[in-house]
Amino acid sequence: MTDFAVRFCSRRGRRDCRAAAGDRLESAEHLFHYINVSSDTADLTAAAAIRIAAMRLFAERGYADVTIRQIASAAGVSAALVIHHYGSKENLRAVLEERVAAFVESMLADLARVTEEGGSASVAELFADRLEREPGLAGYVRRLLADGGSAGVDLFGRLYEVTRTGMAALEQAGLVRRSDDDAVRSAFLLSNDLAVLLFRPHLSQIVGIDPLSRDGLVRWSAEVVDVYTSGVFAAAADQEGA
Repeated sequence: MTDFAVRFCSRRGRRDCRAAAGDRLESAEHLFHYINVSSDTADLTAAAAIRIAAMRLFAERGYADVTIRQIASAAGVSAALVIHHYGSKENLRAVLEERVAAFVESMLADLARVTEEGGSASVAELFADRLEREPGLAGYVRRLLADGGSAGVDLFGRLYEVTRTGMAALEQAGLVRRSDDDAVRSAFLLSNDLAVLLFRPHLSQIVGIDPLSRDGLVRWSAEVVDVYTSGVFAAAADQEGA
């Protein structure tokens, strides 16, 4: 949810962002920290090693082409231990799906603490920090969505729920205007954000910088803030300045 999150937090101060977040975002942050196991070597429990290996293999080969035995081999554990921790490949995928959703929700909670003075640069740093802690997440989401299978469809649906819930909370807090079609607006915002993941290699080639790298996020966020706050059409900008 990079584009959307950048937009509302760059326009509001800390107090307003916290009001927008509310109890729902605070709960989301607790959920993320509860299920989060660091990718650092010192924290590689068996369950975490399996999860990380699965996310990497799903990103490289696609969900359908990865087996429990391959995940076990990559994680350095037995297939029986994978089943012990997760029950099945489908359950493991469901855990990863919830992890992605919790990642997005926790980003909103973190953004509630970004001050207005920080602007797009602070938001970019926040996203960079999060992505560096979850190095396999972007590739995993990209592969599942690009494959077009049921796993990608389920993931998209889960992220849509997160987006729509977040928009409802922000609308209730008075930070975004009411929409005549909140379903389409939420789908549009989600599509904008996921496009960065899906077209990451293409964007890197034509723009000359990876939009999800630390430097790339700073550049990308600055333009996103400008587009969302000032608009694109000249007529809209003239009306705002009148």
